[in-house]
Amino acid sequence: YVVKDKIIVKRYADAFLAYAKVSAGIQRAISDLKNFKTIIRDNSEFEEFLFNPEIPYQEKCRIIDEVLNKDFLKETGQFLKLLIEKGRIEYIAEICDYVRTTYSHGQTVEAVLTSTYPLDLGVLRELKTKLEEKLKVKLNLYLNLDTDLLGGVKVRVGNIIIDGSVRRRLSELKKKLMTVQVN
Repeated sequence: YVVKDKIIVKRYADAFLAYAKVSAGIQRAISDLKNFKTIIRDNSEFEEFLFNPEIPYQEKCRIIDEVLNKDFLKETGQFLKLLIEKGRIEYIAEICDYVRTTYSHGQTVEAVLTSTYPLDLGVLRELKTKLEEKLKVKLNLYLNLDTDLLGGVKVRVGNIIIDGSVRRRLSELKKKLMTVQVN
């Protein structure tokens, strides 16, 4: 379980939760993955079936639909099919564990807000509230100071980066100016 594998697990887990929380909520998505982990732990034949490269994709999809039936979100089934399609199904147990350990503790997620200078407590509260509403998750917000930003703020929540820094804006302006032709 090397660093590359950890990155793969984190990306797929975070992407699934971001996708599933829109329609069903993060709690339900976490619950589905916990329940699916129990199914594969208790049924080694099912796990072997999913991991077997000789069984066609369509057959695996059919069985997933039967096993998940109406007890699971349709998004969970789609996620499992995506993992099979991309050759990543062998990571499912690690993905389930990552989701359980990262998102099940009070449903809070770590977020780092980077600013050039310390922000007023009222501004921080307002930013946190707006981010929680937008991302539909509770945040533990940490402040990081970085004078290289020149101004504005940058927020990192898992794989999501919201960059409102002056440095980024200047970089985008530079790119636009480089493409402009002067006659």
